[in-house]
Amino acid sequence: MLNKIVICGVGLIGGSFALALRKAGAVASVVGVGRSTAALERARALGIIDVASGNAPTDLAAALAGAELVLLAAPVAQTESILAALRPHLRPGTVVTDAGSTKGDVVAAARRALGDKVGQFVPGHPIAGRESNGPDAAIDHLYLGKKTVLTPLAENRAQDIERVAAAWRACGAVIHQLTPQEHDKVFAAVSHLPHLLAYALVDDIAKKPHADLLFQYAASGFRDFTRIAGSSPEMWRDISLANQAALLAELDAYMAQLSGLRASLAAGDGAALAAVYSNAQHARQQWIEAIEAAEAPQSNDQAE
Repeated sequence: MLNKIVICGVGLIGGSFALALRKAGAVASVVGVGRSTAALERARALGIIDVASGNAPTDLAAALAGAELVLLAAPVAQTESILAALRPHLRPGTVVTDAGSTKGDVVAAARRALGDKVGQFVPGHPIAGRESNGPDAAIDHLYLGKKTVLTPLAENRAQDIERVAAAWRACGAVIHQLTPQEHDKVFAAVSHLPHLLAYALVDDIAKKPHADLLFQYAASGFRDFTRIAGSSPEMWRDISLANQAALLAELDAYMAQLSGLRASLAAGDGAALAAVYSNAQHARQQWIEAIEAAEAPQSNDQAE
């Protein structure tokens, strides 16, 4: 049971974290901190937070007093400025974590902003989301059965890592650990590149002179493929730039794949196209089966 937590950013990610902890009976009081007074008031009206705090030093001092856990759920480019503002009011018993989709830049920002207090910062990344944003998008089951990746620092105490892990477990998440470098390489491939591609495809079609006609006939396949292009442009701009090197490497590899497919198509090489399609289908089926097996409810015998 956490007596008091502070959430910097009360939108989808931070709001869902608060709602999940409330549902689990794992928190007594939630303080929201953010740039938008309207968003904070909306979060309070929805029961996401109990108290809305301003960004002034006196407000932050009151917000952090007695707080056991602070979650940064703001765009990653804001990490350093938020941590720098929190640092003077950060007491020894308070643990700070984040929900950023990149970790190398976040860790570097934390070291610059927190200095000798960096050991109180445990980097994290919940692998969950929706295409909608803001407090109204928050739901209490967003993290149920989903992975949360922690990338602990050498300076972190074991009990502080466990406090963060326990909070995410209370939300229903499954905890994994990677190094910041491993994290950024993995998610450049399976998250950041897909978002870039979805944005690029929709932007390309929207700029065509007959875009209205194309969108008129776009069906479920197009909707499913491009769903993530409905995500926050600000957030994904920051993520793309923060993970630039790893994302460029994945983009180059994908462009080489596309060049190969184009050559096969231009040559009328059906066998080459079928080989790629078949391998992709098989790999996806294996991935889906692994997910379903991991999420399948255990029998009584297995549970015992």
